[in-house]
Amino acid sequence: MAGMTLTEKILAKHAQRARVAPGDNIWVDIDVLMTHDVCGPGTIGVFHKQFGKNAKVWDRDKVVIIPDHYIFTADAMANRNVDVLRAFVKEQGLPHFYDVGTDRYKGVCHIALAEEGHTRPGELLLGTDSHTCNAGAFGEFATGIGNTDAGFVMGTGKLWLKTPPTMRFVFHGELPPWLMAKDMILSVIGDIGCDGATYKAMEFDGQGVFGLNMEERMTLCNMVIEAGGKNGVIAPDQVTLDYVNARNKSGKKYEVTQSDGDATFEFEKVYDLSQLKPVVAKPHSPDNKAFVDELVGTRLDRAYIGSCTGGKMTDFRAAARVLNGHTVKVDTFIVPATTEIAKNLKTETLDGKSLEQVFLNAGAKIGEASCAACLGGPGDTFGRLNAALRCISTTNRNFPGRMGHKEAEVFLASPLTVAASALNGSITDPREYFA
Repeated sequence: MAGMTLTEKILAKHAQRARVAPGDNIWVDIDVLMTHDVCGPGTIGVFHKQFGKNAKVWDRDKVVIIPDHYIFTADAMANRNVDVLRAFVKEQGLPHFYDVGTDRYKGVCHIALAEEGHTRPGELLLGTDSHTCNAGAFGEFATGIGNTDAGFVMGTGKLWLKTPPTMRFVFHGELPPWLMAKDMILSVIGDIGCDGATYKAMEFDGQGVFGLNMEERMTLCNMVIEAGGKNGVIAPDQVTLDYVNARNKSGKKYEVTQSDGDATFEFEKVYDLSQLKPVVAKPHSPDNKAFVDELVGTRLDRAYIGSCTGGKMTDFRAAARVLNGHTVKVDTFIVPATTEIAKNLKTETLDGKSLEQVFLNAGAKIGEASCAACLGGPGDTFGRLNAALRCISTTNRNFPGRMGHKEAEVFLASPLTVAASALNGSITDPREYFA
């Protein structure tokens, strides 16, 4: 009998079954349910409608609520959404609430989950956000669900899932200094298309993957949804365990899981990192792949460095290396994913200057930790495209209207490529800064 993939083994454990196979429909027990200010009110509404106005969530310690999307805005409806979360947290006595305007506020939910120790190998994490697959970087099954499913999970701690087949992507070699995980995942999405992994697990493997830090691994797993993936996953190694053990505030025990040596993968694609070039996704789809050297000179109006795929310390270190000592030629927005990262920008230095000062000296604008313009948001959202501008961005989607104006054009790229492009006001190959 063939072995199981990492995804299959985690699902089998949570279904209390010896094994599962692709296509099996199973009831699974949930370890963590996350919701935020955009989908939280709808989820709460479903929960109360189906379980009663006096119902209690199945396990207070397993529900995590993180406002992050439409936070720093005067929009009344956006503010109301956060008020709904506050009322529910008080009603339920929930301990894991990272409220805006308090010392506990964090920022982008996907990075906050990791920083606050809610991501652990072998677990099953669900969230009302399609990029919840970000947490697969920690060797767990993580995926996004809708409000109806989340409302059911709130009341029962269970969900009906279909076991996905697994696709494996192997990266050989070491990542050159001008490439980042964003280039790796944009290459994959460009190669298989936005529907190439529909309802499939995407497992990442190889020296090139395990040479990445946890922040870069998160970027890989975060964007599997852009290929239609159900979940992304990377087997845990010592780098994973060191990160998790340092953040596991609850001290909760977890189980490290790996794919069996004889596991069956539906598809496998191998990459040689020494042959990979910086990649850009052209408007208006993440799979509209081009190599940056094909687009050099394309005029830009704006650069944006932030979000769950581009607002981590690794991303800002990369951007600062390029921007240090130079001045941007287009409006450039810097948005840390979390308050912890924002603090680190003030203390971590490059050539005797804080990273924050490097960005300010270069003429960039720095916003509060949040999703900011990644999902557009109200008109007063920091960095939002309120006109038909052409922007190069480290975010994860570039559909029409995604960052605001429906006629704006968004090019997706790594922080290195975005920073280099900001300096010239046109798409620029970051290798120019690594001579």
